[in-house]
This record gives sequence, C-alpha cells and structure tokens, in this order.
Amino acid sequence: MSNRTPLMAGNWKMNLDHQQGAHLVQKLDWALKDAKHDFEAVEVAVVPPFTDIRTVQTLVEGDNMKLAYGAQDISEHDGGAYTGEISGDMLKALGCTYVLVGHSERREYHHESDELLNRKVKAAYRHGLTPILCCGEALEVRKENRQVEHVLGQIEADLAGIPVEQVKSIVIAYEPIWAIGTGEVATPADAQEVCAAIRGKLAELYDQQTAEAVRVLYGGSVKAGNVVEIMAQPDVDGALVGGASLKAEDFTPICTYQQAGN
Repeated sequence: MSNRTPLMAGNWKMNLDHQQGAHLVQKLDWALKDAKHDFEAVEVAVVPPFTDIRTVQTLVEGDNMKLAYGAQDISEHDGGAYTGEISGDMLKALGCTYVLVGHSERREYHHESDELLNRKVKAAYRHGLTPILCCGEALEVRKENRQVEHVLGQIEADLAGIPVEQVKSIVIAYEPIWAIGTGEVATPADAQEVCAAIRGKLAELYDQQTAEAVRVLYGGSVKAGNVVEIMAQPDVDGALVGGASLKAEDFTPICTYQQAGN
C-alpha cells in the first residue's frame, strides 16, 4: 500500500457557466459531507472553465469547503501582450492549486507540442501551481502496441529540465485517447501497464524515491461502476474524470470509492 493520497479531479471541459458551476460545487460539497467523505484519505478537485473559477473560489473560501480546484490551461508567458492568454499569476490569485497541462484535447485541437507543454509546466511551477500533466496514445499507436514507448516519450519531453524537487509534487494523468468515446474499452490492466511504466520512467529520469512520490491518475472514462477495480491497481493513484464529474450524483460515488470497496 502506497502512502500517496489518491486524487479525484473532475475536468468540466467547456461545460457549465458560472451559475451552473456554483450549483454543482454546492451539490458536490453537500453530497460528500452527507457521505462523511474523508478529504485527507481521498483528495477531491474540480477543474472548471476559466469563467467559473472566481465563483468556485468564493464558494470554497466562503463556506470553508475542503474541495481543491484548478484551471484547464495556463499560458507559458507570465504577462503582457498575449491576447486571450491566462497567466499563472492570475490563476494563483484565484486560489487555484492545480492546472491541467497537455490534455489530449489541447494537444489535438490546439496542436500543442511537447516543447510548448514543457514551458507550461515550468510556468506552473514559477507561480506555485501544481501541474496535472496529461499524456496518452491514440488508437493507431495502441494497435501497433507502441503505447508505452509513445507515452514515455511524451513524459521525457514534457519534463525536460524540471528539477527533482519540483517533479516530486507533479501529478501525471494517463489518458488512453483511443478508449474515450470510441466504443473501445480500456481495462484496469491497460491502465496499470502504462501507469507502472510512467513510474518506472520517473525512476529512470530522477530516482526511485521521486517515482514513488508522484501521483499517477487514470483518465479513461472512469465511472462509479469501474472506479473500484481501477483504483485497485497498484500504480493508479486517482482519476481525471470528464463527463461523470458534471453531476454531483455521478462524481460523488467516484470520490467515495473506498466506502464502496469496503
């Protein structure tokens, strides 16, 4: 049994305006309190759109909620004439703990390269934010059985020049892109294979102690029905949840999976 605290992070993507977001956060907080959720045992975070973050901050701080929260992206720049960009300073001022870097949708639709993502990881650390670095492979890579090689290549490039004392706090999220919305099913063994390989790569790049400290999440259509089996894998330390995080009644049983497993 590892001493890594599991993290359940709900990525809202481009869903929910600030009023809908407020409603969800309140319902989630109530549901977790009703379930007597132990936030020390399993950390819970929400990752709303930029326009919702201030509302989430107000609720979390005003009601003394134990929910963590973060942003879905960060600029590589610290400020200035970069229209449409959001800096780490701005996110930190809103009380963010986490920031997603390199989500598969950013890599695909915005053509974000590993070189850019490396700069974004560095920007997150400059501003005291914890990156949730996303990695994963598409169906053609999986069919060629190159998933481990592909993901480890991303990890190595994205972490280039990041010192060991920073990497110890990073969160890495493995997304099997081929299994999201395709009808293909990723098994808990698929998750464990790549998450274990990621930990092995961290030991190679840094050291075993660092590898054991880093939390590795799984992001392949996690639901209440499969979360217990996924979390039973020794190298899976939580989940990056998409659609199932948009309703409190769907996300709560994922966060409280330890109760279901008892």
